[in-house]
Amino acid sequence: MTLELPDIGLGTYRMTDRDECVRAVETALDAGYRHVDTAQMYDNESFVGEGLANAFDAGGSRDDVVVATKLDTDNTGYDDAVSTARESRERLGLDVVDLLYVHWPLEAYDSDETLPALDDLVDDGVVREIGLSNFLPSQLDAAIDRLDHDLFAHQVEMHPLLQQRELHELAKEHDHYLVAYCPIARNQVADVDVLQEVADAHDATPAQVSLAWLASKENVVPIPKASSPDHIRENIAAMDLELAPAEVERIDALDGEVEERIVDFPSAPWNQA
Repeated sequence: MTLELPDIGLGTYRMTDRDECVRAVETALDAGYRHVDTAQMYDNESFVGEGLANAFDAGGSRDDVVVATKLDTDNTGYDDAVSTARESRERLGLDVVDLLYVHWPLEAYDSDETLPALDDLVDDGVVREIGLSNFLPSQLDAAIDRLDHDLFAHQVEMHPLLQQRELHELAKEHDHYLVAYCPIARNQVADVDVLQEVADAHDATPAQVSLAWLASKENVVPIPKASSPDHIRENIAAMDLELAPAEVERIDALDGEVEERIVDFPSAPWNQA
């Protein structure tokens, strides 16, 4: 990998208020985040770009920050992918988008159109790295075989209640990042006794334990969404939390006992398999 993802990123899902989004990005970069994630579907790329510009104007280095966005579901045909990726780059105010994902492999996704578009965007210098999101293992394998460039990241919902072991093994096998959205299961982790007990032992919160658990996994990077300064700083502080091997094993053992998928709808790939 020529690019490396920092241990944690800022998710910006549902940050459609301009002031809130700009402030969150500025706060995150000031707090030490160096990875910001957005999407065409979020309707906030220009706000994220404004927050980035303000942070860079204040002395931050663009070279240190990984900025990721995602193609909207309807923008996965070749021409749409190429044109809207350039539009995203402009809205974000960047010379190059560090990481561009296919957001969902739904009906409009066509591997023979979408994936060559991603390859060409890299060749043309619009995008540095290619990502996929919400792919099934079989879809992921097929896409990796079809791409000319290496897959850099696969983004999926992942947390102690949905551990994604098969996709994690594929990430390690193919040497790409597994980027975990909803990493605290919209704080449902607070209701899990094991996580609360581990949190109490570290004077931390269950959310911080969940983030630390994810960060302890090879090739895994959590991207918690947070808008308040306190939560933004609390989340990055979780990267300093060192879980004992026995604690990690206790959390691992939740797999199969409890499974809670937060993002789900009838046409999602896992409901069509």
